[in-house]
Amino acid sequence: MERKAEMEIPLIPESENDERRKCWDEVSGEVKKLIVLAAPLSFVNLLLTSLQFISLMFVGKRGGELSLSGASMATSFASVTGYTLTRGFAGALDTLCGQSYGAKQYKMLGIFMQRGMLVMLLICIPVAGVWAYTDRILRLCGTDPEISNAAGEYARFLIPSIFPFAILRCLVSFLQAQNNVVPMMFTAGIGALVHVLSCWILVFKSGMGFNGAAMANAISYWVNVVLLGVYVRVSPSCKETWTGFSKDMFHGIIKFLRLGIPSTAMLCLEHWSFELVVLLGGLLPNPKLETSVLSITLNTCLLVYMLPMGLGGAISVRVSNEVGGGRPKAAWMAVRTALGCAATEGILVGIAMVSVHKVWGYVFSTEEEVVNYAGKMLLLLSASHFLDSILCVLSGTARGCGWQNIGAIVNLGAHNLLGMPAGVLLAFVYHVGGKGLWLGITIAIFAEAVLLFIITLRTNWENEVKKASDRVHT
Repeated sequence: MERKAEMEIPLIPESENDERRKCWDEVSGEVKKLIVLAAPLSFVNLLLTSLQFISLMFVGKRGGELSLSGASMATSFASVTGYTLTRGFAGALDTLCGQSYGAKQYKMLGIFMQRGMLVMLLICIPVAGVWAYTDRILRLCGTDPEISNAAGEYARFLIPSIFPFAILRCLVSFLQAQNNVVPMMFTAGIGALVHVLSCWILVFKSGMGFNGAAMANAISYWVNVVLLGVYVRVSPSCKETWTGFSKDMFHGIIKFLRLGIPSTAMLCLEHWSFELVVLLGGLLPNPKLETSVLSITLNTCLLVYMLPMGLGGAISVRVSNEVGGGRPKAAWMAVRTALGCAATEGILVGIAMVSVHKVWGYVFSTEEEVVNYAGKMLLLLSASHFLDSILCVLSGTARGCGWQNIGAIVNLGAHNLLGMPAGVLLAFVYHVGGKGLWLGITIAIFAEAVLLFIITLRTNWENEVKKASDRVHT
């Protein structure tokens, strides 16, 4: 009996190795959840972003230098004044839908999505008005009259695309909040294929010329919207979250705007600073070289940005779900794991950019001067991309928690009050050129990342759970 009693007593208590193994299991499990979300989201973002580039490729094949310049100018103008605005307002849905799903308030996801569609479609009306006068606005800004006229014509044919784009962003946020991202990957792929076909028909066969490339955007976005709309309507996975249109969409619009407006400011302040860098490059000595290399750098930045952008979307979902579900420790674990993933991704991509920096420029140009300069800029980009990867996770955390007000203030200070003035000083006073402008961007990203990291580190996650409960239950 005595020996039996001894055998019942654990001879070895839970060891430190067991605790480490448990911690590792939690981290590895979180990594899997993030990858399952981030990989499809990166693919979706890449496909949706590629539509504008595909259009420009067809314009370049069909039209001359003037058509390409006008279409490029109109695309940048539309991005700054329209597409970015709708993406920004969709950030409010990342918070509201994600936290509602975590709190199991499933019906509210459909209502929030309807409310977002209503608000964003109303915003698209003045955006369409602005696009209709693109040529006049560009001429007032000092743009060449011929380029302004071409850009104005192209922008008017882009107007039909802003409305389906707004609806699409709402559908993406709605499904993303439910961790239901695979269907978006397939519909985005179909949309991209339709876009190539539409561009070919409208540009080369219909007689519309370069305007057909603009119109093709609307067709592709509508195809995406219809496919996702049908999926939401018939899929069993959305049975509880989509219960049909409701009059409740008209309530709480002010509450939506309180998140949507700062969310838009948070995104736009950062996006506009990148666009401004290219414009300022045209004021430097040897503007053709500077503008060309800065455009190469910006497009490369946009390409590699898709990876951390997907991770930022994934952590936004994870944080909003866990906070909404009343699990503060799980939310904090998700943030720490995502930061580790972002740092790893930033280092690996940075090493890849350093490895190819001497030859990367040949992808865009055959001129040695451009290739060499682009190589130097790629070294700077490798550093800024590492910081941007960290920042994507922190910004996603901010959206998941509903910190859009804080994010907008941080962006304003980092980019407009610190980064851009520093870049202008380096470029025009200390004559560092385009490298100085990009260093200003890097300084802004560093400052923004540090501030958001401090805020995240000092967060009381129990309070965030209470805020989320108040947000989705009222």
